[in-house]
Amino acid sequence: MSELVSNDLDAYWMPFTANRRFKAHPRLLASASGMHYRTPDGREILDGTSGLWCVNAGHDRPKIREAIQKQAATMDFAPSFNLGHPLAFQFASRLAQITPPGLDRIFFTNSGSESVDTALKIALAYHRARGKGTKTRLIGRERGYHGVGFGGISVGGIPKNRMYFGSLLTGVDHLPHTHGQPGNTFAKGQPEHGAELADELERIVALHDASNIAAVIVEPVAGSAGVLVPPKGYLERLRAICDKHDILLIFDEVITGFGRLGAAFAAERFGVTPDLICMAKGLTNAAVPAGAVAASRKIYDAMLEGADAPIELFHGYTYSAHPLACAAGLATLETYREEDLFARAAGIEGYWQDALHSLADARHVVDIRNLGLIGGIELEPRPGAPTARATEAFETCFDQGLLVRVTGDIIALSPPLILEKAHIDRIVETIRSVLAGID
Repeated sequence: MSELVSNDLDAYWMPFTANRRFKAHPRLLASASGMHYRTPDGREILDGTSGLWCVNAGHDRPKIREAIQKQAATMDFAPSFNLGHPLAFQFASRLAQITPPGLDRIFFTNSGSESVDTALKIALAYHRARGKGTKTRLIGRERGYHGVGFGGISVGGIPKNRMYFGSLLTGVDHLPHTHGQPGNTFAKGQPEHGAELADELERIVALHDASNIAAVIVEPVAGSAGVLVPPKGYLERLRAICDKHDILLIFDEVITGFGRLGAAFAAERFGVTPDLICMAKGLTNAAVPAGAVAASRKIYDAMLEGADAPIELFHGYTYSAHPLACAAGLATLETYREEDLFARAAGIEGYWQDALHSLADARHVVDIRNLGLIGGIELEPRPGAPTARATEAFETCFDQGLLVRVTGDIIALSPPLILEKAHIDRIVETIRSVLAGID
């Protein structure tokens, strides 16, 4: 068989990537610090996306790095089935201090996808433990992204993520998305129109009956679909309808958690408390893969009281509460606290908003959306070539020293919370220049 050279590109099947296009013209990252990556040839790349919505505290934070190194030298792994290690309980307790009141029971996973599937399973098991085992239907939303497990893509609503993988989970329905409502273009913060779209849940309840519906899952702000900010009053109405019909409300905060919206969680920013929160990404500043689900105490207590076996939840992962992940997570939470990064994000949000919206007259721009330190710049698609213009913008931005993310024909931005006004200026100036130079 043929031998691979030391850095052969062929062996790695890259996720969510046009592999042939990338391997013909690879763009590689070799190191990172603070707000920047560096390429193998030493070029500096300003990180406008926190890696992949996840490096909220910036790159190579000493406290996090040192905690991982220390833990690796102390204990590399400990099983979590019928055994524990101190850091797992410490991390859960510390995390429960910043989750919304009452959501203080923490189940650890290894990714956002696992967090979503875990939350969905908890919702089903909770109703069964209460003697309401017919409540099995799950409700997602069009254009929603909930990871890549079969549960997540079933309740998700991005067509390309679903169409190749068969019938998925049965018993799933979808709310309409909130994007494109008249009068909402170029909204600064939450748009004014569209709260009534939450009432579509009442139609779904009438179709299936509340006795058959377990949970509704939504991203408070949909990130991967292109920064879709909820209309004013929308999440509040969803919460009220779920309460009315004994339906659990799950917030997928894998992106919005840990300061992205200027608060610990979007639930705090919007003043709407769900029954379950899915998290990952910023949980460990992405230094070690980790995720978690925060469950309300009523769910946890009902599961324990209604259990029909000594094990109350037949679910878990080999790497749940991995020692290195717990060490990284504790150090990450401490970094957020010491530097007051959530408040810092809230403090610079206004400058970020004004800078983004200064691109309203830039070439190809048809809409701009923002909330917290998230931004979405929607481009007019090329006739007959959807996504091509945004893909070229992504590649050209990288060549000019800026990392952005694109989804469809939308440039999505989510910089580390440590950014300065000068970084914002450079992000906006680079995007304006790039858009002016592409067809």
